[in-house]
Amino acid sequence: MKIQAAIFDMDGTLIDSLMFWDVLWSTLGKRYLGDETFRPTEEDDKKVRTLTMQDAMHLIHRNYHIGENGNEVWQFATDMLHSFYAERVELKEGVRPFLDYCKAQGVQMCIASATASELLEAAIEHCDLGHYFTRIFSCAALGKGKDQPDIFLQAAEFLSTEIQDTWVFEDSLTAIETATKIGMPTVGIYDRYNFGHEQMAKIVTHYIGPGETLMKLIEHPQSMKG
Repeated sequence: MKIQAAIFDMDGTLIDSLMFWDVLWSTLGKRYLGDETFRPTEEDDKKVRTLTMQDAMHLIHRNYHIGENGNEVWQFATDMLHSFYAERVELKEGVRPFLDYCKAQGVQMCIASATASELLEAAIEHCDLGHYFTRIFSCAALGKGKDQPDIFLQAAEFLSTEIQDTWVFEDSLTAIETATKIGMPTVGIYDRYNFGHEQMAKIVTHYIGPGETLMKLIEHPQSMKG
């Protein structure tokens, strides 16, 4: 079945932004613990990437006693993020030509991200992405992460397409698992800063591995059929 609509994650899927977490951990460690080598446990590092930034920083405060309260850590991280998204973040290789192709084919596209809306908007303006997408859906605004299907269902309803015709593009194993459970075809995208790619490759409809880009789906047109 030819793709009719697509829901794209932002971080690690469209933009090369996940190195921000390494920068954040180092900065938080140096500021609050006097240790710029600080890293959360692997379990917590995985968990924060599926949460809203507010929930993630409250978790970091609780588990590592960083900052006076979670809101302080959240504000600090948010200020860092604003600067990063507005001035430094770049598209991943192959993204723009793939989006150009989808737009030319009449594919309806929107964004569904765990990142706060204002940060998404900053990245979209910086990377000139606004003309590709009809709407942005944020887990922060919805109040639920991608471990629950709400954001995907809401996006599909907006796009007015059937679940089985609405493709989800993600680099997160948790998000892929959620979308798969509700019957959406999925494209899993490798990102060197994320986790669970071996498992992801087993369950996605199509996988974009190390050294590959979304252009693989154009170079092999059968990949966009189910």
